[in-house]
Amino acid sequence: MYGFEALTFNIHGGYLEAIVRGYRSGLLTAADYNNLCQCETLDDIKMHLSATEYGPYLQNEPSPLHTTTIVEKCTLKLVDEYKHMLAQATEPLSTFLEYITYGHMIDNVVLIVTGTLHERDVQELLEKCHPLGMFDSIATLAVAQNMRELYRLVLVDTPLAPYFSECITSEDLDDMNIEIMRNTLYKAYLEDFYRFCQKLGGATAEIMSDLLAFEADRRAVNITINSIGTELTRDDRRKLYSNFGLLYPYGHEELAVCEDIDQVRGAMEKYPPYQSIFSKLSYGESQMLDKAFYEEEVKRLCLAFEQQFHYGVFFAYMRLREQEIRNLMWISECVAQNQKSRVHDSVVFIF
Repeated sequence: MYGFEALTFNIHGGYLEAIVRGYRSGLLTAADYNNLCQCETLDDIKMHLSATEYGPYLQNEPSPLHTTTIVEKCTLKLVDEYKHMLAQATEPLSTFLEYITYGHMIDNVVLIVTGTLHERDVQELLEKCHPLGMFDSIATLAVAQNMRELYRLVLVDTPLAPYFSECITSEDLDDMNIEIMRNTLYKAYLEDFYRFCQKLGGATAEIMSDLLAFEADRRAVNITINSIGTELTRDDRRKLYSNFGLLYPYGHEELAVCEDIDQVRGAMEKYPPYQSIFSKLSYGESQMLDKAFYEEEVKRLCLAFEQQFHYGVFFAYMRLREQEIRNLMWISECVAQNQKSRVHDSVVFIF
């Protein structure tokens, strides 16, 4: 029913769309980043952030500050905003908002399982988990020895349960299997989210299809680059790619057989949106690829706000705020370690 959202959208979604657009106006600007990059100490960063929306969250923190404290408090602001929106939302927006957190749930599951494998303290691991991806039985993940137990004991009652159907094996958990599990879960999650958005139809389907397709393609490229030189076979690699996106299916066939970064580049340059990303990199270089992808993603997320009466703005806002927190973490780390010359290396400007 594309084009008719304006008739009914505001009945349930109007208030929340206004709220999220208000939140978006509080994102840090290029001027804020330039000032932050001039800071000499973490207390300077705190002082500058006190004039932004992060002020109330940092004002009672004593000196000396740590980078983790800044990131923690900024994430807390995002979580508070998310909970406020979720509390006000009705169906299908509430389900849409819950979908946004499933990626963090997957990351938390992987973090705890990997940490347990390396005999880390569970309490310490729980503190490192992203607050948006927490669920009730997360602490008991530590008892699982293989995928089947992980599913049966813990995950069967979580929203991730349907995504586990593809990766339940009796193999013991090791680093390679856990990484395959993460990517298999992410693939199932992205495909499910994509189907849900298609079902919603209208502008939401159009805008979210583009954003999720970009995410799926980025993951396909990262999986390819990270699996070069490992024992992962071509077929196994192919199975980890999502079944949608600009690269599906022919780009996936090419990526599955790539042996080095330049072959990946050759496959990607056939697709105009990705050609511009790879043109920023010199041959054989993959370090700056993440930043180039983040910059492209930010551009697309900002465009989501140009249209009205759709749910894509909620997804875009959460992602932009997460990018902002990554920027603040990088700037804080550079300042704390006295590496001011590298401060611009990983900062992605949002506006």
